[in-house]
Amino acid sequence: MQITKKVIFLITLSFVSGLSLYAQDSINDIFPGANESTPSLSEYFSWINNTNEGSTEEQTMINLKFFDWLRREYGMKLDIYVISAGAIDKARWYGSMDSKEFKRQFPNGFDPIYQKAKSMGTRLGTWGGPDGFGDTPEEEQARIDMIVKLCRDYEFRLLKFDAVVGQLRDKKQDAFIRMMNECRKYSPDLILLNHRLNLSDEAKKHATTFLWEGAETYIDVHMSNWQITAPHHRAGALSRDIVPGLMRMTEDHGVCLSSCLDYWEDDLVLQAFNRTLLLSPQLYGNPWFLRDDEYPKLARIFNLARKYGSIMVNGIFLPEEKYGEKAISRGNSDTRLITLRNLSWEKNNVNLTIGKETGLIKDITYEVRLLHPVERIIGSFEKGQSLDIPVDPFRSVLVLVCPDNEGGIGIKGCDYELVREVKDKPVIIKLKGFPGTKHRIRLVDAGNEFSSATLDGSQANSLLKGKSLNVTFDGELIKEPYHRKLAELKPCDVPDDAETLYEATIFATDNNALEIRELQRSGETSVPEVKEARDAFLNQPLLRDRGIWDRYMFDDDYNTSFYVSRRRHKADLLNGGSLRLDFGELVKMDELIIEVGSEHALQPWKTEEAAFLEVSSDLSDWEEIRILANKTMKIKLDPDRPVRYVRFSGTPDKIIEIKGYLNGSELDRSKWKGSHLYSPYNRIKTEKAWATSTVLNEITDGSYLAVCLEGEHGIEGAYAAIRVDGKPVGAPDRSPSYPVNPWEYPVTKAKSHYTYYIPLTSDMQGKKIDVVVLGMKGGVSDFKPEVWLTCYPAPYEEKELIMIRDN
Repeated sequence: MQITKKVIFLITLSFVSGLSLYAQDSINDIFPGANESTPSLSEYFSWINNTNEGSTEEQTMINLKFFDWLRREYGMKLDIYVISAGAIDKARWYGSMDSKEFKRQFPNGFDPIYQKAKSMGTRLGTWGGPDGFGDTPEEEQARIDMIVKLCRDYEFRLLKFDAVVGQLRDKKQDAFIRMMNECRKYSPDLILLNHRLNLSDEAKKHATTFLWEGAETYIDVHMSNWQITAPHHRAGALSRDIVPGLMRMTEDHGVCLSSCLDYWEDDLVLQAFNRTLLLSPQLYGNPWFLRDDEYPKLARIFNLARKYGSIMVNGIFLPEEKYGEKAISRGNSDTRLITLRNLSWEKNNVNLTIGKETGLIKDITYEVRLLHPVERIIGSFEKGQSLDIPVDPFRSVLVLVCPDNEGGIGIKGCDYELVREVKDKPVIIKLKGFPGTKHRIRLVDAGNEFSSATLDGSQANSLLKGKSLNVTFDGELIKEPYHRKLAELKPCDVPDDAETLYEATIFATDNNALEIRELQRSGETSVPEVKEARDAFLNQPLLRDRGIWDRYMFDDDYNTSFYVSRRRHKADLLNGGSLRLDFGELVKMDELIIEVGSEHALQPWKTEEAAFLEVSSDLSDWEEIRILANKTMKIKLDPDRPVRYVRFSGTPDKIIEIKGYLNGSELDRSKWKGSHLYSPYNRIKTEKAWATSTVLNEITDGSYLAVCLEGEHGIEGAYAAIRVDGKPVGAPDRSPSYPVNPWEYPVTKAKSHYTYYIPLTSDMQGKKIDVVVLGMKGGVSDFKPEVWLTCYPAPYEEKELIMIRDN
């Protein structure tokens, strides 16, 4: 199944005219801060870390400390930090640094932020609108003075002017031009991002970039898997087109690290090495949500982009019929960075030729290395020779071709990851091999001199003397492909346990904000700067006030609540929704208390009217209970009949607290979770079904089933689940994502091409697994379901090589 090419926005005539004007910059003596030969600049902007209310001094300082830790630990330098929306201007509101709002958020102005950024080699930027010049000469000059101050006093490198604040009035075009001229007296390299602005022809000369495709990249909110199934959420992002003419003076909105994080590195590789725009690598959101083991990869991508930045300004298209779609080679006559991608379910091999076709002109011996998705020294090749590069399904690949022995430090003989190569710190390399495999490795020291080496704690100094070392990776050999198609599901009668399977999937997931879902993936961190940045995000009063986390129902805090979001001006309740509670285990309980606090919060229920709920121990047998709705609802349960699951017919709008008791003692709620947006089963009953069965004799770490619905099923029109030896197991994740109570904006509503993801555990090995897809009432059945076995990350075993440099 090949990906359908995404329809993109046409570059408007105003952009084209703007570009033609830009070509006249040298004639008009206007330099807009950068041009096509300017090496890329790494950037982070804080949108989605905060929304339009804006960030604060405290939160910005914490975020900068995070990036400073990456610099100190891994050598990752951030060129630009943008204090995004809401710092000065806000949505549809022009602000001032003299306003009470700004002083509340930044009581010391930008001074401490500027000093911290400068100490780590980072320049600042901010977001705002193009106007704000008021209606009098005094107001106009005040706005100009304020923006100029950012460049004069704080050396700002970037201004992002967005129509979200407002458009530039025709009568203020000259004021805008005057402001930009004054700014560049102090910051000649000032970058101006044009986000959907109606600039005059003269004003456009001052803009550095425009927003390409008008697209934001918040995964499953503004960018999702568009008419494709895939083993992860970022296939839509990986399918983005190439900017016409490989133009770099535009902006693609970077890579959002706030939701659906799996395969983020493939997304970032294409942003940094394929499109290679002026701002790249470019991040926004919450990069502190990555796992601790992923930060070396993040830094490696940034460091490689910086190392080769000066030559990557030049790129060429590679023949699509040979290299696949959107393949690009960047570099000079003897060093190229080549990006490939595979937007299909099957593995591809791309035959790469060393020569003019890929931009390599010199008649020398070349070294070829794979830099992503794993690092590998492939070998030495002469000009004119070819080699096959494997490209895994729905992944990107980064290949380095350079003069022989100039690829830097590395390992020959097995795959690896260069974790750290920083002055005055030990070099760390992770050796990677599949379980049970044997390798003979050799160090490529790239001229470095080391005094000692250890491999998993054991002495390995022989590597430093140019000798080879035998390495065996733990575990049993993998006998079958860990990524493969298992079966196409066939139509069948609606199973007797259809309701149980539906509930298994619904109870497996939640309606938390996308950011909260990613916390489960993140796990605990051992890095203080990471923890502080996560806590700064989670402790924002506005995040709490938006009620986007089911934990607020179980936190003993009567100032928090979990409520139905209306960010689309109406709730995303499916058929009225259903409050569901999962206690995480069987619990003996004699009283369940639900507190909503007010009649308003109780709606659409009404005080002293009947409400209906059911309890179950296994999702199969349900017992109905009737209560009278009220601000405090006390539900009596039989302690001799332990329960785990509760589901209501409908849901109150807002819940403050839920507690359980046994014999007057409050129960532990650390495992409790809840949701409320999903439909009650009796309003969405299964009308069609498809099924297949399989037995997996091998389940590697990180394995999961991807159940693909190829075609149209309608919004929430079909669900997937499995049985393992008859026991129902739900799908906790889906692309596009399940409905959420959003932090910023709701998730995409898709009518087709759902992919359900079901994690596999070692105890499922050797057992019969039934894969079932349920077609629901009101849905569409114009789809063909199939199931794939896949794995993320690849099931490598690892060994850590640590080398101490000579003093």
